[in-house]
Amino acid sequence: MTVIDLGELRDDAPASGAPGRPPRAAGRPFRCAVVLSVALVTLAAAVPPARPAPRRIPGGTGAAAFLSGDRVYVALRSTQRPGRDVVAYHEGRERWRAGMPGTGDVVGLWQQGGRVLAVGTGEGEGWETVAFDAGTGALRRRQSGLAFPAGDALLLRPVGGPGSQPVRRLAVADGRTLWTAPAPDGQDVQFSYGSSGVERILLVPNAGRTVVLDAVTGARLAVRNLHPEELPGPRTTQATGGLFLETVQTSDAGATVNAYELDTLRLRWTVEMPLVDHLEQCGGLLCAARQDGGIRALDPGAGALRWTAERWQSVLRADAGRLLVGAGGTTGDHLAVLEEADGRLVADLGDWAVLPQSEMTGRIFLTRPLGGGRLLLAEPDLPGGPPVVRDVLTGTDCTAGTTLLVCRARSGDFTLRRLP
Repeated sequence: MTVIDLGELRDDAPASGAPGRPPRAAGRPFRCAVVLSVALVTLAAAVPPARPAPRRIPGGTGAAAFLSGDRVYVALRSTQRPGRDVVAYHEGRERWRAGMPGTGDVVGLWQQGGRVLAVGTGEGEGWETVAFDAGTGALRRRQSGLAFPAGDALLLRPVGGPGSQPVRRLAVADGRTLWTAPAPDGQDVQFSYGSSGVERILLVPNAGRTVVLDAVTGARLAVRNLHPEELPGPRTTQATGGLFLETVQTSDAGATVNAYELDTLRLRWTVEMPLVDHLEQCGGLLCAARQDGGIRALDPGAGALRWTAERWQSVLRADAGRLLVGAGGTTGDHLAVLEEADGRLVADLGDWAVLPQSEMTGRIFLTRPLGGGRLLLAEPDLPGGPPVVRDVLTGTDCTAGTTLLVCRARSGDFTLRRLP
C-alpha cells in the first residue's frame, strides 16, 4: 500500500485558523490520528488503475500549448519563415498548420464560433488578434488589439496607440464591427466577467464620470461621478459579484473600501480596513485579502465583517458551503478547506498546487511532486474528504481544459492525455 501525506483533517479548529504552519500528525490527539489514518487508507485505495499512455505532441524551445474542447493548439517557432506557426491537433493527430502573422509570442488561443482566435504580439511589439478557420487553418483576418470572448461575439480592447481608441464588439465569423464605445484618453477600461465571458464594460477615469456598459448591447447602464467634490487618494478598482469596488488608500496601513451596485453605481456600503491586496467573491461572501496576509470575509450586502482567517491569502474555489483557500497566492502552495459561514478550519490539506486551467470548467485539480519528475494529480473534495487521486503525471507546466490535460516534457515536446 502506498501512503501519501495529505495533511491533517480537523473538525474543531478556531475560525481564525492557525498562526503558522501546523505540525505533522505526530503528537496530535489519538482521535485526529485515527481520522488521518482512515483518510490515508481511503486515498491509497483510490489510486486509479493504469490509464492509456499519453500522446506525444511536438513542441520545442519556446513552444506553448493551448487547450480548447477536444483539441490542442501548439504555437511554435516556424521552420519555414521568421515567426511562429499554429498547429491544430485532434486526438493526437495534426489537422492543420498555419503561419502566425508577426514575430512575437502567442499568449492566448481559443476556439469560438468556427474560428480559432490567437492573441499575440505583432510588429512593433503591439498586441493583435488573429483569426483562423477552425476546420482548415486558413487565415481569415488580423486586427490590432486584445480580443476577449463575450457571449456569441468578441470584445476588442485597445492597447496603446495614439489618441482615443474605442472598445468594439465584433462578429466572430468575419470581424464585422457590431458597435463601438468611446474610451477617451485617461480612462481605464475594465471588464466584468461571467460564465459566457465579458458581461460588463467599465470606463473608469482618474476624475469625472465612471461609465458601465452592457457588453452585449453596448447600452449605458450607469454613468456617475463617484467623487464630484474632491479626488480620492491612491485607489484601485475592480468588479466582482455584481459590485463595483473601489479601494482607496487612506494611510500607510489602512484603506477605505467603497462598494457600488455594478449596474447603477449607487453606493451600497463603505468600510475601513487594513490595506487590501485584492477582493474576490467567495461563495455568498466577499473576501478581502490583506497586503500583510490574511482574509477578511464580508457580507456583500452591507459590508459587515463575518470572520477573519489570519493564515490564508486567497480563495481558490467555493462549493457546497466550503472554501478552498491557499497560503501562497492564486495557485496556493499550502491549501486548506474552510467553512464559508464562519471561517472554521475543516481540513488542512498540506502542500498542493492548483493546476492552471486554459478553459473555465466546473472542476479544479491539484498537483504535488512525487519525485522522479512525477506529479500526483488529485481533485479536492470540499464537502469534507481528502483529495481524490486521479492520475500520476510526468512533466512540467501542466494545464487542464474541459476534457484534456497537457504537460511539457523535458525535451520541450508535450504529452497529452484525457482528463479522468
